[in-house]
Amino acid sequence: MSGIDGGLPASRRRIGAEILLVLGVSLGASAVYAVVQLADRLSREQSISSQTATLNPSRSDREIFDLLYQLLSVFFDLVPVVLVCWLLWSSARPHLGRLGIDLARPGRDALWGAGLALAIGVPGIVVYLAGRAAGVAVAVDPAGLDEHWWTAPVLLLSAFRAGATEEIIVIGYLFARLGDLRWNSWTIIASTAVLRATYHLYQGVGAFAGNLLMGLLFGWLYSRTKRVLPFVIAHTIIDAAIFIGYPWAAAAFPELFGLPPAS
Repeated sequence: MSGIDGGLPASRRRIGAEILLVLGVSLGASAVYAVVQLADRLSREQSISSQTATLNPSRSDREIFDLLYQLLSVFFDLVPVVLVCWLLWSSARPHLGRLGIDLARPGRDALWGAGLALAIGVPGIVVYLAGRAAGVAVAVDPAGLDEHWWTAPVLLLSAFRAGATEEIIVIGYLFARLGDLRWNSWTIIASTAVLRATYHLYQGVGAFAGNLLMGLLFGWLYSRTKRVLPFVIAHTIIDAAIFIGYPWAAAAFPELFGLPPAS
């Protein structure tokens, strides 16, 4: 393959085909489904603001099989991440440098990630609530799982899956490969931000706008730092806080989230 040392330089056509294949088995497919889901939601008599999207639904009414389905879902969703790591692996250290991955500064990456999570997470909640108030966002239920001993660990795994998949593919991989196609920096930043926003369309137009802004910021920062781990960490922290903290927040402040008060 084009990413393995010792082969001939990949042609632009081959790189383009590789990008389409990677997106076809990962977030490109998610974007297509999200567009169809939005059309489905908008074509219903029920207003979009009264509809709900469940991010981590239960997959079986039997606990052991629900757990197995959850773990298999996480495992197979991470396969495209392994694929892009394989495609861009280098024999020289850092082996995944083209993806912006190395472990030279774990402490600094963690601090950057935590800071980004705080900087993005709070405005993100504001954008979501504004979208709900404007009637352009669905009610998002981030944790549709029943309460089990494994619920919190699975939700943390799901948060990591989202962070690793989105940031390593959308930021690390696409920035490298679109750069190989000689796209300029701002074209890459804008196109990856639009992709990020599009696969969130199933949550409504408000989610599109919020993720577009997030994608522009992440893309600009990555173009300057060339380090993807802070974005993986930030995304994982944000999703973990939402998946685990949302049920408590929604129960405590149902009116704020557009939900009926608990009886």
